[in-house]
Amino acid sequence: MKVTLASALLLVLAACEAGTPEPQILTAATLTQQSHPLAGRVWDRRTGQMIAPEGFETALRDADVVIIGEVHDNPQHHARQADLVAMLEPAGLAFEMVPKASEEGIDVFRAEGGKPGEIGPAIGWDRLGWPDWRYYRPIFEAAPDAYIAGGATTTAELRTAIRSGADAGFGEGAIRFGLDLAPDQPVQTAMEAEMITSHCNKLPRSAAAGMVEAQRLRDARFAEAVLRADAAQAGRVVLITGNGHARTDRGVPAYLRIAAPDKKVLSIGQIEVSSEANSAADYIAGDAAPFDFIWFSAKAERPDPCAAFN
Repeated sequence: MKVTLASALLLVLAACEAGTPEPQILTAATLTQQSHPLAGRVWDRRTGQMIAPEGFETALRDADVVIIGEVHDNPQHHARQADLVAMLEPAGLAFEMVPKASEEGIDVFRAEGGKPGEIGPAIGWDRLGWPDWRYYRPIFEAAPDAYIAGGATTTAELRTAIRSGADAGFGEGAIRFGLDLAPDQPVQTAMEAEMITSHCNKLPRSAAAGMVEAQRLRDARFAEAVLRADAAQAGRVVLITGNGHARTDRGVPAYLRIAAPDKKVLSIGQIEVSSEANSAADYIAGDAAPFDFIWFSAKAERPDPCAAFN
């Protein structure tokens, strides 16, 4: 049966109305705020309004590259990603989570009859530090013939970027993605502040600049993976990554604009709603909406991420 975004959204909304979501991979986290007025709705930056499922689907089908952000431990985000991938039928799938070093092995594994749902165990997913493979398996299975590109950087590359800059960490080809050019000062300042905040305000300010370089390296590597997937199997490519890397202003889309300006790129941020904020304006003010589309979702219950720093 052909999957449409309209049917996927209707299922999400139906689950919201029922009060208890049942994503196909909901096994660990309990989702909250299902009665929130924004949960399940999609905001379109082009119009500044909510978009109907049919319009959302049409826009995505018109793109060469679709970047689907996530909060890594939210199972609903992964279920949605699988639905979108099934709908878009991409020729290539790029993943933040997959090491570049595993890419060739995945290609051989599949050529020898390995199934998409077995890729995770084949590359040692449980040792990569990501949420359970069951969350991601449906995404791989949704495009069984797509080329799989890995964008994950090595520890050595990240250390080099922190010490000597993103261009040094990337090595040959860095100029293609503009890594030889430093961010504008306001962008640099904002990224450093974001790094400190995301590390529960425990990251020394002196270390923030190096972390920004590591972030720039990772975003460029993800963009490179997208283009590698396109070169291997010409056609639409979908990138699965965290929301921070899906930002249109300084994430992967920005590096694709430099390296492949002919590509039409659309980015989706999946934003968890809060019981304290019911209006879309509360989520899209300032630079809080650096995506082409925001797909609002329920929040997954999780321990306080800053508790480990106390």
